[in-house]
Amino acid sequence: MIRILLVDDHAIVREGFKRLVEREGDLVIVAEAASEEAAVVALEAHSPDMVITDLSLLAGGGLSLLRTLSNWATPPLAIVLSMHDSSAFVAEAFGLGAKGYVTKASAAEELVACIRAVLAGQRYLSEDLRSATRARRNDGNDITARERDTLRLIIRGLVPKAAAAELGISEKTLYAHRASLMEKLGARSERDLVILAVERGLD
Repeated sequence: MIRILLVDDHAIVREGFKRLVEREGDLVIVAEAASEEAAVVALEAHSPDMVITDLSLLAGGGLSLLRTLSNWATPPLAIVLSMHDSSAFVAEAFGLGAKGYVTKASAAEELVACIRAVLAGQRYLSEDLRSATRARRNDGNDITARERDTLRLIIRGLVPKAAAAELGISEKTLYAHRASLMEKLGARSERDLVILAVERGLD
């Protein structure tokens, strides 16, 4: 039995997702929480195998909770379930150890698909996050080490001037690396680059 802690500050939302998850015979919600503090108490009391958390909570927040989990001796698997579809939130969540990210605009069944994928050792992004990039993606072109460094700074949200300074290159060269990344990965925007980076484990 996979033991899950569900963290969301809306009781009705928790109840809906609890019913969905517990339709699966091997998944059980062992605790619920509406805040980061309550989630930590539940973690200590129940030692769940997985935490599903929103990013907007009554106190603290989902990202702060992910940061706490990352310092846990044996951190549970973490999935984000959020209304936010911003690439910055997606990148930060995965950077803090999340293994899956599902938007609340997705079909409810996607949460179960995400749980299954994460339990199988895979990363998971909900369909609405993936669909914008799938048609343009070209996985056959490897990126260079410097392009990978550039991509990581883009994911961190550094402005071009700061990113160029950190890499020790000119802004013009940075823009050239970014253009090359967008062409190789089939991205039309920095949001695309972030989503693709998460999908391919380049973050």
